[in-house]
Amino acid sequence: MEQCVKCPDHQYANTQRTQCLLRVASFLAFGDPLGMALVAIGLCFSMLTAFILGIFVKHKDTAIVKANNQTLSYILLISLIFCFLCSLLFLGRPNTVTCILQQITFGVVFTVAVSTVLAKTVTVVLAFKATSPGRRMRWLLVSGAPNFIIPICTLIQVTFCGLWLGTSPPFVDTDAHSEHGHIIILCNKGSLTAFYCVLGYLGSLALASFTVAFLARNLPDTFNEAKFLTFSMLVFCSVWLTFLPVYHSTKGNLMVAVEVFSILASGAGLLGCIFAPKCYNILLMPNRNSVHGFRHKIQYDK
Repeated sequence: MEQCVKCPDHQYANTQRTQCLLRVASFLAFGDPLGMALVAIGLCFSMLTAFILGIFVKHKDTAIVKANNQTLSYILLISLIFCFLCSLLFLGRPNTVTCILQQITFGVVFTVAVSTVLAKTVTVVLAFKATSPGRRMRWLLVSGAPNFIIPICTLIQVTFCGLWLGTSPPFVDTDAHSEHGHIIILCNKGSLTAFYCVLGYLGSLALASFTVAFLARNLPDTFNEAKFLTFSMLVFCSVWLTFLPVYHSTKGNLMVAVEVFSILASGAGLLGCIFAPKCYNILLMPNRNSVHGFRHKIQYDK
């Protein structure tokens, strides 16, 4: 032809370039093999977390559960359940509601989880520093001041999310150029600045938790989970530092898969590093799950 006609965005040219064909809508569906695998992993981890929560409730009067702050452990486990379940919001055909819920739910529930880890870490430090009666650290520990870290940190994140929704919220968008013959339906972040503020704030909380736990890692081992908290935050930070370059180097449905995988991997890191050793002692080494058992272990080590 002397003059070519460009196909509309929702269509593409056939191989002979003689006519325009309708693009096929594409998104990471629940029925896709990758989608089913991510759903199965998310549900398995959420059920495993609920099972661990049941173990802690059942053994609430034992030494290990009491020593590691029951309330904070319950809050962390419940928040991890929601962390795993929120990954399901990223699957299926996007719409305005799911696009908003994806980022807001992710930001808030992970903030609750990470701020709980920070509160547990501060509690560990105060418990070992508050050895003298009348000291200010002892008053902070007895008054439950570390527990206020969770609502304060969460409120700050909710404020960021509110500003995000008020200025440029996420919305449904299409990508007609990443895959030939397909039009990818995806969620546009809206304001990238707000998105990185939410992610950056979450990262700063994780870094603060890691720093405090790292400084407390050499405290006495008895009833001390600082080493486990340090390793859990190291895994968490490593996952999200890896996420950023990988996320920006992928296109289409793989971007969604990378984000879901990062959510599941970071949540699994927190669950495994913090609670796996405790469940091992509670279920398989019941002799260690008592003050007498710990004293006997200390005498044996000496």
